[in-house]
Amino acid sequence: SHRPRHDAETGVVELDFTWPHRRPELPATIATSWEDGPDVRHEEFARTVALGLWDYLRKSRSRGYVVSISGGADSAACVVLVRLALELAIAELGAAGVRRALAHLDLDDATAGDAAALTRRVLACAYQPTANSGDVTRTAAREVAAAVGAEFHLIDVEALRAGYVATVERAVGKTLDWAHDDVALQNIQARVRAPSIWMLANLRGAVLLTTSNRSEAAVGYATMDGDTAGGLAPLGGIDKTYLRVWLRWLEHTGLTGHAPLPA
Repeated sequence: SHRPRHDAETGVVELDFTWPHRRPELPATIATSWEDGPDVRHEEFARTVALGLWDYLRKSRSRGYVVSISGGADSAACVVLVRLALELAIAELGAAGVRRALAHLDLDDATAGDAAALTRRVLACAYQPTANSGDVTRTAAREVAAAVGAEFHLIDVEALRAGYVATVERAVGKTLDWAHDDVALQNIQARVRAPSIWMLANLRGAVLLTTSNRSEAAVGYATMDGDTAGGLAPLGGIDKTYLRVWLRWLEHTGLTGHAPLPA
């Protein structure tokens, strides 16, 4: 028998005992996390870059971020990632924790605990049109900024673009045209936006985010001193093809256990 016998021992006290009747029980259910879901790659990208933006803001003691928002996918992704960084920080730290982490911003509880209010305090966007810009991109830029709660500015740079072109035309002694000077005329539109967006960042004591992605750098499509201007590049290691997939996923699915951004 597996039961020990103590018959030969003295001083043994025996008592009747009935084992209670217990049915087998299932183990406690462990809640699944985003790491158990089907979209781990998208979740990892969103959470990793958002955490990086939060930590850079906290450690650098800068007063926020500035994005030159074009109405396209790259700048929209940068804007959304800043909003996600703030939302995730509030969810994990609470208003008091956010205030402590961003003590240099001197936030009140109402701002530190509200994602839209905090985004407006931290993030500024500027759409910088030229004569070649259209209503579609202008509307997209304004609506993306409004959806995340960012401060929005319209800085028309057409006079600057035209001035640079006219100055160079006088210097080289010819009129530039799209048939022969396409690259130069395209690039000046991107480069002419850099001084004003840098100035906005300086006025706010903020970090200018570079919106260029890995695909543009790989094929030489990025404009040096244009969309490469900035102090931090959230999309520097991300290709454009994946970025479009990620943006569609974020729009229709979003982070696990996280409220979607306003439509």
